[in-house]
Amino acid sequence: MAESDDALNLVPAPADRDVFSEDQVLVEAVERHEGKAHLAKLRDLGRLAGAPRSLGWAESVDRYPPALRTHDPHGRRVDEVEYHPAWHRLMQSGVRAGLTAAAWDASAPMAAHTGRAAAMIVWSQVEGGHLSSLSTSYAAVPSLRTDPELDAIWRPRLAARSYDSAFRAPGEKLGCLAGLAVTERQGGSDPKAGTTVATPIPELNGNGPVEGEHIYRLTGQKWFVSSPMSDVFLVLATADKGLTAFVVPRVLADGSRNTWRLLRLKNAVGTRSNLPAEVELDGTWAARLGEEGKGMRALTGMLTATRLDAVLRSAGQMRQAVARAVHHCRHRETFGSALTDKPLMQNVLADLALESEAATVLAMRLAAAVDAGETELLRAAVPVAKFWVCKRATGVVAEALECLGGNGYVEEHGLARVFRDSLVGPLWEGPGNISALDVLRAMAMQPRSMEVLLAEIDRGRGCDPRLDRAMDEVAGFLMAASREARRDPAAVEAGARWMVERLGVVLQASLLVRSAPEPVASTFLTTRVAGSGGTLYGTLPVSRKSTRMIVERSLPG
Repeated sequence: MAESDDALNLVPAPADRDVFSEDQVLVEAVERHEGKAHLAKLRDLGRLAGAPRSLGWAESVDRYPPALRTHDPHGRRVDEVEYHPAWHRLMQSGVRAGLTAAAWDASAPMAAHTGRAAAMIVWSQVEGGHLSSLSTSYAAVPSLRTDPELDAIWRPRLAARSYDSAFRAPGEKLGCLAGLAVTERQGGSDPKAGTTVATPIPELNGNGPVEGEHIYRLTGQKWFVSSPMSDVFLVLATADKGLTAFVVPRVLADGSRNTWRLLRLKNAVGTRSNLPAEVELDGTWAARLGEEGKGMRALTGMLTATRLDAVLRSAGQMRQAVARAVHHCRHRETFGSALTDKPLMQNVLADLALESEAATVLAMRLAAAVDAGETELLRAAVPVAKFWVCKRATGVVAEALECLGGNGYVEEHGLARVFRDSLVGPLWEGPGNISALDVLRAMAMQPRSMEVLLAEIDRGRGCDPRLDRAMDEVAGFLMAASREARRDPAAVEAGARWMVERLGVVLQASLLVRSAPEPVASTFLTTRVAGSGGTLYGTLPVSRKSTRMIVERSLPG
């Protein structure tokens, strides 16, 4: 007779779970930021995220990536990407949960962005690739609002909770998705190096959703375009007065297809359910968004929102990895007791849980800032969080994967996919250096934003002398850097990563001393702020009582 699973010391597969309710840190954050009206829907989404069928969708879309179809059987150009049916189920669930632009709707409940942020953290624990379609559809609205006419056309469609994958005119669809096309092969993260050209065609009326003098034709190529089957894209191109933003629909108002040639799908490391495309524009119809020559200004709102979503998604991946590691260690025995009771493994799990909690608390504070209209705080804090949290995610997932031993290294256990997907966070809308340089730009061009960030950090003053010293250190460094930038900007740039890392850690510490239990906040201060302990996870120089409490706080249901 075969031995039972219990006798074989096999870890049970995670059963139906409520991913939201079992995340004590996230529940507390929603309540702290006045999001109680969203709790019921978050629990519903949490149950869907923890259902075996959702995890099956994730496995399917990773196993069967999208396929490019450039022509129909008769040779007509169609430029379509075909997705596995599970992709559409994931998208439908995300859209219904309001992860596109519903939070921007005038009828949205209180703390709408807080509720959406929590939903993004929950839903990102299912599958990472399809999230970019949801994120860019959410993030397009702040930029579209700079043009009332374009906003009136697109925002209601992006805010709809109906997923409509049909390839047809936007006026005939129940809901729409938005994408972003900025990067070119010769420029990378430098949009000003782009060679896509915009030519005004004022006489071209009646063939798009808007008419008038701000209609152009675009010619050029885009190198990385996520979600290439979106209904509308925000695109950068060079017009007479410089880099300019445009709104480009895939299908025009008369039902004809805009020129949007899909050249190939890239064989990416992760997020394989949503491979980025290379796109050729050849006389492509476009409506100007904002003024000529002010393209980056027009896209600022979208870039800030997409970067915040990258933070939320990374926080979700950390939580997913920690939950999987803790689940495994609770049910795996070695030398007579569960792995979670072994002092060294308990130290590792506590360290990972600490990193996850700090990421969630920071991400949710920034989402609450969107609700509160704290634009100056967001200007400085979002690139700090994007740099720090997204980079920490990959290390957390890798260590959590190791907790599963050889099983973690096997694709079918899921954490290998999460590890691959986590690599996109630091790259999303600008790699680490771009985020660090953006903080320097805020310091130079919008110094008030840095003052607001320091004021937010200072709200933790008096809670712990170690934090007080760190706050003084950071404020002094920023002041010195501001002075030095006028004399030796290269020296300031060379130290940008250290400065931004320190800002991120001290900001997280300030938030934790105000929100987390004392063992959590104190351990974070000891290891991340005061620098005690090692550089690898599992080197916490604190008592077992503290590590046990931190692990228990992170326990999945």
